[in-house]
Amino acid sequence: MFGNLSDKFESALRKLSGQGKISESNVREAMEDVRTALLEADVHYEVAEQFIESVQQKALGQEVLAAVKPGEQMIKIVHDELVTLFGGQPIVDKEDAVRPEEPPLMYVDPGPTVIMMSGLQGSGKTTTCGKLAGYLKKRGKKVMLVAADLQRPAAVHQLEVLSKQVEDEVEGNGRVSFYSEPDKVAEYGKAVGAAVKVCRNAVEAGRKAAVDVVILDTAGRLHVNDSLMGELRQVASAVNPHQIMLVIDAMTGQDAVNSAKAFNEQLELDGVIITKFDSDTRGGAALSVKQITGKPIKFIGTGERIDALEEFHARRIAGRILGMGDVVSLVEKAQEQVSEEEAMALQEKMAKGKMTMDDFLVQLKRIRKMGSMKSLLGLLPGIGNQLKDLPIDDKQIDRTEAIIQSMTKEERGNEDELTNSRRRRIARGSGTDQRDVSQLVKGFEMVGTMSKQLSGMGGVSRMKALAGMGGSDLAGMGARGGMPRAKGSTKAQKPKFKQRKKRRR
Repeated sequence: MFGNLSDKFESALRKLSGQGKISESNVREAMEDVRTALLEADVHYEVAEQFIESVQQKALGQEVLAAVKPGEQMIKIVHDELVTLFGGQPIVDKEDAVRPEEPPLMYVDPGPTVIMMSGLQGSGKTTTCGKLAGYLKKRGKKVMLVAADLQRPAAVHQLEVLSKQVEDEVEGNGRVSFYSEPDKVAEYGKAVGAAVKVCRNAVEAGRKAAVDVVILDTAGRLHVNDSLMGELRQVASAVNPHQIMLVIDAMTGQDAVNSAKAFNEQLELDGVIITKFDSDTRGGAALSVKQITGKPIKFIGTGERIDALEEFHARRIAGRILGMGDVVSLVEKAQEQVSEEEAMALQEKMAKGKMTMDDFLVQLKRIRKMGSMKSLLGLLPGIGNQLKDLPIDDKQIDRTEAIIQSMTKEERGNEDELTNSRRRRIARGSGTDQRDVSQLVKGFEMVGTMSKQLSGMGGVSRMKALAGMGGSDLAGMGARGGMPRAKGSTKAQKPKFKQRKKRRR
């Protein structure tokens, strides 16, 4: 989302990197560029001005540490202000660094915890209800999705389909059920305020079914529609939801912030969920909503998949904007796809050189579940901005999967079986070129060689990383090719040439 903004921040702060000290003139010059970047990103004017003023005061009001370059200290100041802007707590001391951020949801005991979802028409509210149910299922919660949107045609059916999709596709110890009153939809839909009965009945049904969380999918509306906003107030008054969430579309920019302010005046929101966070929008809504409404961002939608909903972490997002990456989120994504036992088993296979194409295929599928390659690489420090305009073809993983699936069981278990004639057959079966098959085999053999070398070097931690990251390193090395590293070396082997001595005449 913050690609252009990150570029502008990097360019502005780069001006300070070569300075011997922070002065009022060079700080103000850099901050003018940052102000322009914020306004171009559709950040609210008052928020941008407040941000610039706060950064300048802190930059000019503190001494530069002897061991820290001025540019580096300025980045720290800007980072902390971004964290504050998002509603987070900057790291001040060691205790802050290890203290976990507050969880996005609080649960009541005894349940159920009632979450009321609201939002404008077309903001992605119903889909977000399904994603939130998937998030809760992963964490072992019993969830009931309630179809209380009686204004939009087919809204009830859409939520029912989503509930079944979450139950079938999202792994977790929890479960997801669906509640609606289809025989009364026509009756209730005739009058504004009729959804109150559905919500009240659903909460009672959830209590009897001993579910942990009830999610109320209310009708989308325009914040200027007094009658529909009145319905929301009636629902809130009738069921007393423990948390009221507003779903806003990141692509609507300042309109999203204005609607969030209007909703908060009517309902007293507990948090905001931003959809389409993975889009190429400018990001002004995310940067403005906390300061304008006073309500924190709880979750972000990061894709079309039913499990593409992430907790919002202010420190991590601030790091992404400044090009620091987000390795913690990357590791969390990997840990969701592979257990410690599976990682240890793969580690042992890799150490013994017994990893097969089937194992490799499993890792590729896990990478696919983690997200696009561009989004994953963007979480690595210093890489996100460099990849912004670089076309990365995720279909390469599809082609690799097709090649492996075109192999026989014996061929996947032993790459030595892959003669030229078999490679031609595999290429025809997978719709690829024989060179693609040979490149995959070569890369796979290289991974095996490197794994043995790492194991021989005592690189246990590195082996765990290779296995625990869901095979992303393996996929990368298999696709890149290259020469194996020498034992005990961090650089690729290069051919050695004897230097010929010149003869004196």
